[in-house]
Amino acid sequence: MDMSEQYVTLAEVRELLEAEAEIRGYDNLLQSQKAALDHAQTVCSISLDQANAIIDEVKKIDIVTDAVALKIADLLPRYPEDVRAIFSKERVTLEPQQIQQIIDIVEKHI
Repeated sequence: MDMSEQYVTLAEVRELLEAEAEIRGYDNLLQSQKAALDHAQTVCSISLDQANAIIDEVKKIDIVTDAVALKIADLLPRYPEDVRAIFSKERVTLEPQQIQQIIDIVEKHI
């Protein structure tokens, strides 16, 4: 069996686990699946389509990697400090217009 790793958004986790709960029943999910589903339902306020739209748009900005795009879709930054926090471990210099562009993209899709 070929297993590969792939980052997914909370919106996708929620959708996948909700589909599995519908098939098997919530009570038949593993405890870790129940915890992940409950967390995703509590924390994630956007649909998978909205998350994908944010990811697609922010990836057009040169400094945004795939992993950072997913973080943006999960965390939905609304303020410049939030954007800077997401990029804190990246080795890039954020320009004020890039920060504002990210905030504008998020606000457009939520």
